[in-house]
Amino acid sequence: MAVTIGVIVANLYYLQPLLHEVKGDFRVGTFAASVLITLVQFGYAVGLAFMVPLGDILRRRALIVTIFLGAAVAMLAGSLVHNFVLFALLTVVIGLSSSGGHVIIPFAADLADEGQRGRVVARLMTGLLLGVLLSRTFSGIVAEAVGWRGVYVIAAIVLVASALVLARVLPREPARKHVPYLELVGGSFHSLGTFRELRHRAWIGAAAFSAFSVLWSILAFHLSDAPFHYSNIEIGLFGLLGVGGVLAANVAGRLADRHRSREATIVAALLIAASFVLMWAGHDNVWLLMVSIFLLDLGVQGIQITNQAIIFTLDPERRSRINSAYMVCYFSGGALGSLAAGFTYTHHGWTGMCLLGMAIGLVTLVMTLVWRPTPSAN
Repeated sequence: MAVTIGVIVANLYYLQPLLHEVKGDFRVGTFAASVLITLVQFGYAVGLAFMVPLGDILRRRALIVTIFLGAAVAMLAGSLVHNFVLFALLTVVIGLSSSGGHVIIPFAADLADEGQRGRVVARLMTGLLLGVLLSRTFSGIVAEAVGWRGVYVIAAIVLVASALVLARVLPREPARKHVPYLELVGGSFHSLGTFRELRHRAWIGAAAFSAFSVLWSILAFHLSDAPFHYSNIEIGLFGLLGVGGVLAANVAGRLADRHRSREATIVAALLIAASFVLMWAGHDNVWLLMVSIFLLDLGVQGIQITNQAIIFTLDPERRSRINSAYMVCYFSGGALGSLAAGFTYTHHGWTGMCLLGMAIGLVTLVMTLVWRPTPSAN
């Protein structure tokens, strides 16, 4: 489960280190190219809202395999088109199909023992984070050898292979309780009104992921320009700095099981704000940039694991719907962060981007400090 979550979520991030290549291929401007990141995140949010809740009523093995095959078709189609508008539309579809990993996560949470759920979620999120971590490096290396379109072809092949493996190894389930589709989708958003802790965690998650997207939406432009002039491979290698997120996943999962979620969130929010201070200071210093990227991943993923460990305790019968509502907010924050980053970087450069990220990090910290969680949620 952890491996295949990493495979499908990687579709969201292959494009990030290749934006300068895509920009040149389609002959569009920096802002237009950066909007592709917003579109893939928008598609992901749509999938979370309208596809992931199906995990509460359909047999999840068949649903997951179907989503993986659909994602393979979308990636292959993306490798073939030469019209920017059509590619942008396919980017939305790629984002939508990439939400399949969040059908797997509640499935595993159902299988986990109560006292182990935080660690089980952390293990799955480690797979997701490794997908994010390796996707950028993989895309940079492959693009250097066979072009950015080759990245999409190879990703499609891996998705088909994953679908075949999942069809064989996922456990069978009995028929799920029937719920009308509109009621099911509406139930996801109704959960936001029902659970106070879910609303708070959704806001925190959206803010944290918007900070993450602020950096990664424009980093390829910065690293491919003066004074760095880095190649696809060199830009892709920066993705390995996301190892901080993998470390944070396991630590945050254990802290959640020990009811230390608030402390974990405060530390993570401080790391996000501090990372953008270092980015500003390290504008032309690759070592400071590397440290700041590591800290950003550490903070963002620490918040994400803590949030999911909490929301999966709210209502075991509605885990898919609750996860759907949370992740829609999370990726909506990311989409807004990408859009704001593209505009800010175009008009105010690296300094403007760093100030935007600092502001988001401080807002995340303030939201955490003023919040008083319910006893069962801490």
